[in-house]
Amino acid sequence: MKYNLKAFNNAVKYYEKFLKKFKGKNVFVVLDVRNEKAFFSVAPLSRAASNLNCDIAVRVIDKTSKALDALIDVWNVFDDLKKGVKNKFTIALKDFIQAVDKKAKGEFKKIFKRPEVFVHASNKEFMTNKGFRMSFKPEWFKKYKWNELLATSRIIWNQVYNLKKSEKVGIGFDLIRKAKDIEYPLEDYLDSYVITRAMFITCPGKKKTLGAYPSRKTMLEESERTSELASTLLGCELEKNINEPIFKKYKKLSVLLKLNRFETNTAAFFIKGEGFPGKHVFGETIGYPTPNKKSRWDSPGGIIYQLPWFPQTKIDSRAPLCRIGFTDTLPINIFIESCKINWLGMKRKDDALIRLVNKSDKIIVDSEKTKLEISVVGKKSKRRLPLGSDIEIRNKLDPYYLKKGIKAGTYANLPGGEMFITPEFMKGVFYGDVVINVDKSYVLSSKNPIVIKCNEKGYKVIKGPKNIIKKISEKKKEAMKVLLKQEKHKALPKNIIKMKKDNFNKIGEFAINTNPKARLCNYLIVNEKIAGMIHIALGSGFEDDRATVYHYDVVINAKEQKLDIYGLKGKNKLWMMKKGKLVV
Repeated sequence: MKYNLKAFNNAVKYYEKFLKKFKGKNVFVVLDVRNEKAFFSVAPLSRAASNLNCDIAVRVIDKTSKALDALIDVWNVFDDLKKGVKNKFTIALKDFIQAVDKKAKGEFKKIFKRPEVFVHASNKEFMTNKGFRMSFKPEWFKKYKWNELLATSRIIWNQVYNLKKSEKVGIGFDLIRKAKDIEYPLEDYLDSYVITRAMFITCPGKKKTLGAYPSRKTMLEESERTSELASTLLGCELEKNINEPIFKKYKKLSVLLKLNRFETNTAAFFIKGEGFPGKHVFGETIGYPTPNKKSRWDSPGGIIYQLPWFPQTKIDSRAPLCRIGFTDTLPINIFIESCKINWLGMKRKDDALIRLVNKSDKIIVDSEKTKLEISVVGKKSKRRLPLGSDIEIRNKLDPYYLKKGIKAGTYANLPGGEMFITPEFMKGVFYGDVVINVDKSYVLSSKNPIVIKCNEKGYKVIKGPKNIIKKISEKKKEAMKVLLKQEKHKALPKNIIKMKKDNFNKIGEFAINTNPKARLCNYLIVNEKIAGMIHIALGSGFEDDRATVYHYDVVINAKEQKLDIYGLKGKNKLWMMKKGKLVV
């Protein structure tokens, strides 16, 4: 056993004793990046909070934080507003909130409420605004493959990010929920804390912070209000010069409170657990306009990352502010094995597949079970764009789109290793027999695979595990509700709403996996990179005319199904895989 789970469970009970009076309340934790004992104590503290149905958000700051100071100033003004204080600050805040709540119907005002419990880590212990103190409880942590983990982290920062010392880096990690709400062994989630710490220690960036907030079971639930408020204020700060009444009101508030203290990072890495962030009220009801007001974003992340498959990216004249990479709550062994590789060497495999696809009019997949024809040429002979997943985030701007005059951002999975393309359409049937990711990763079986038929119009699930079919149906309904709410409030333009509806039941991705070290596990983010497997995604694609509200990946064991995959150019076969083995 890697960690002292007895010490972890004892720490959870210890923190529960202090927090039980605040069951169901909001807890906000702040600590310094150098305080390792406090950081590892967050794991049992977050489990204790979850057991008591508390919402908990964590900010790990570098000595001071201008953004945190700004957030506190907003809370102070909101408290004055509730007390009936009338001054230029409270009037400006009231005007802004009321303007948004004309559409949000009171939901927006809720996120301004200050957390009930404020926890601050001193050098020795956690101190609170409620008069009690709590000891640090990091005893569960033991170093495991520590030097290898540090070496892996350095490779990622160097080869994948090419990170410079001058950069500002944000690192996100996952809080530990109650036992019944997590899918995988507790050690996987504890591993994610250790990986986060290693990534932080090895990060060469001059300024680096960490943060975490709880996920939700559905995208329709209210988000954790502290992180939701910070996100909204940052988004509005980026939009404060937009000539619309709501943003004019925000700008007045921003000037008074100096909210330009909310800043973005230039690079980001985060670990993602199960679930969803929850709904973003401002994005759902108002939206964030592009400077020319020809389109709108539904989240601040859209403005910050400007990814090439967002339809708003080519309309927005602004450049992306940050590049991003992420992974799941992976076990340390798997993280090391799949990421401690020669990323530049793997890129050569991806590039070889990309060249073959670019020479092909269609891709054929053939076996006894899975049989597909993937069209890569669209209307007016427009070719779909094959891409690689390896070292894209060495650049903040995507070089391919920059040549076309589009300032698109970059994004990476960790581990990487795939050639992927948004099909014009797919015809045939495929058997998903490894894993599918909906709200989380679900392991599939060759004895009971998910079977999906597809044609020019879209796809249909024919059969598969009942729980997974039910989950797909449930989450698609939730996704459509989000889209319909955006349509109702005109938070997105009509053409984007229509496009997302049109694409709702299409195949969004076909990919061949190329990572030589990735091995089978419970996590899709790894399995969809294993050389000798392929994956196909339902829903959103990776081109700006193929966006929708969800993206569910299905991994297929090409080796087990003995897949033949080749491109067709006339009658010529351009081989990519024979009997489940890459031939590039």
